[in-house]
Amino acid sequence: MLLEKSNWITSAADHGTAAITFVRRFACTSAPISATLRVTAAGVYVATLGKKRIGDFVLAPGWTSYNKRLQVQTYDVTALLSDENTLEVTVANGWYKGRIAWDGPYYHSPDEIALIAELTLVYPDGKTETIVTDENWTVKESRLRFCEIYDGELFDASMEEPTEGEVRIIADADKKRLIEQEGEKITENIHVKPRRILRTPKGELVVDFGQNLTGYVHFRVRNAKKGDRVKLKFFEILDKDGNVYTENYRSAKAELEYVCADGDAEYKTTHTFYGFRMVRVDGYPGELTPDDIEAIAVYSDIKQTGSLDSSDPMLNKLFSNIFWGQRGNFLDVPTDCPQRDERLGWTGDTQVFCRTASYNFDCEKFYEKWLGDLAVDQTPEGRIPHVIPDVVLGNGGSCAWGDAAVIVPWQVYLTYGNREILKKQFASMQKWVDYIEASTHNEYLWTGCWHYGDWCALDLGTETTDSASNKDFIASVYYANAVDILAKSAKVLGMDEKFISDLENKYKRTVDAIRAHFTELKTQTEHALAIYFNIAADKKAVGDALAKLVGDNGNRLNTGFVGTPYLLHALSMTGHHDVAYSLLLQDKYPSWLFSVSKGATTIWEHWDGIKEDGSVWSASMNSYNHYAYGAVGDWVYGVAAGIRTVEEAPGFEKVKVAPVPDDRIASLSASIDTRHGRVSSKWSVFEGGHRYEITVPTDAEIVIDGISRNVGAGSYIFYGK
Repeated sequence: MLLEKSNWITSAADHGTAAITFVRRFACTSAPISATLRVTAAGVYVATLGKKRIGDFVLAPGWTSYNKRLQVQTYDVTALLSDENTLEVTVANGWYKGRIAWDGPYYHSPDEIALIAELTLVYPDGKTETIVTDENWTVKESRLRFCEIYDGELFDASMEEPTEGEVRIIADADKKRLIEQEGEKITENIHVKPRRILRTPKGELVVDFGQNLTGYVHFRVRNAKKGDRVKLKFFEILDKDGNVYTENYRSAKAELEYVCADGDAEYKTTHTFYGFRMVRVDGYPGELTPDDIEAIAVYSDIKQTGSLDSSDPMLNKLFSNIFWGQRGNFLDVPTDCPQRDERLGWTGDTQVFCRTASYNFDCEKFYEKWLGDLAVDQTPEGRIPHVIPDVVLGNGGSCAWGDAAVIVPWQVYLTYGNREILKKQFASMQKWVDYIEASTHNEYLWTGCWHYGDWCALDLGTETTDSASNKDFIASVYYANAVDILAKSAKVLGMDEKFISDLENKYKRTVDAIRAHFTELKTQTEHALAIYFNIAADKKAVGDALAKLVGDNGNRLNTGFVGTPYLLHALSMTGHHDVAYSLLLQDKYPSWLFSVSKGATTIWEHWDGIKEDGSVWSASMNSYNHYAYGAVGDWVYGVAAGIRTVEEAPGFEKVKVAPVPDDRIASLSASIDTRHGRVSSKWSVFEGGHRYEITVPTDAEIVIDGISRNVGAGSYIFYGK
């Protein structure tokens, strides 16, 4: 058991809203050759030794399904030791205890914030000394007087040094939930200087960083007087009149208040985060200059592996928005949005974006940790909660959302060749399929259950989140896909042949049942799903019908969260590449480039988050950093640039590159750093045809103008029509 000799400790006193600091003093009689700190908290912590911060993990220990899995971090602190030492760990509510999810009784834990740790010192003579969390620690209130994930923080630099009190050992605290650090740590990454400092028509002082991001600010004050209060209000957009707009944050206050001591000082947030592009500044002593403030983008320590580029500036801005949307929502958990009173690990958003995500950044470790939480939060009957970690009390079971249980591990396998993720998640995947079969009203279909459907589609207008698409049809298509993935995963894992055969037969029967039961397709989403998931018996006819629906709608989409990721794929799969490009390049509402034309720097939740007249769609559900529609990136990688995985050789062990150019763009390129090296594909318009530059790190099939060539690792140039 981890930290077996240590105790969970908390404060013996009630400190109200303040974060608390645990303190342990110790002396080293001789210089240790190594010092290792293992620590975690019920809450979010920052540890220091000799006033120097330990490690660069922001918002440690991260966010897991705390009642079942709580990660323990390990730090080498040898270089921070001196003869006399003070170890301090400041803990705030974080995701553990504070208000998480919407207004209502959605609190993750009624327990107090607490700490457990173990410091191991090894001396030159081989002697080992272990300092554990016990009654020898003390505790004090910190200058962080208030700190919540949604509401922000209050830091009082003018506060006198607090007195220390006793800790209380939590005798019955559970240690079985402790696990080694599994996911990527969260770190500070990109530093962003102000784009402009302005006064609004109402006279508000606003710093615009020019980029919507997730993180916090670092600022300086000069010649402050004790008691001066600097207040920052975080927000995403100015309203149509150019004033501060915060209504879309709903009940999340998203504020920072800093109470100054005398003199110069600097400060940055430590125990929470904000989603923002701008901050309103009140009470700043003196004149605020760009040198006094910066934004820091904070997200999981994932390495960028993909790139997208073109000759079209608006497309390039869309590509940038896709990457920034992922950065802003990959903060230990793949969240829907980073700013309002939500910031949850929505399963539906995760599954539609996971392929794009896995090309953009190395997400293998990130997803593996999140899928571990999905598996433990899955109900005994197999239902998948809508959000993971499950902080909305077990609600779940919707198609497309719950299908993250099968789609995400399968995509991780395809992108990284990680067979172990299928092995680890297979029981969860199978339980999800079992849940579908137990809940449906019709054998081989999924009917009679509640589902989100094509959430936020436009085929019923803009004033509803519902869709005209048949939810039973959508559910049945996802059921077929889940069975298909389960069968393929079982085959990869070398499972019993009869078990695999039964699953394959079930899949065929499900497809037949869908074709027999749902004889008429009406919406863009229904057509796209029928094509992409191989339900349509006559794909060409369905593709022609889909192209007509798009054309009749002015070459515009009207799909939502379920249909949009597959719309361009379905058109390309049926030979309508030109229509797919027309949708990609469309800049009139609704479209990807419409938001770009309105100044978006990340992906929006709604196609009309800002309307054509400059007004906003709604205050109730209107995030300007919502990555789901960024799933179009995988069409750009996989069809426009043509870089594709080969299912029989996952992880890009073999590669297929089959680019599809369009003369409305002078050039387009993409690259992915795979486990076997970089794959890159670029095409450009050249003397009435096209020039292709392709590099592959392994054996590959390259398809140009329908002509297939098998090649070895290397760089190649082709010319085509």
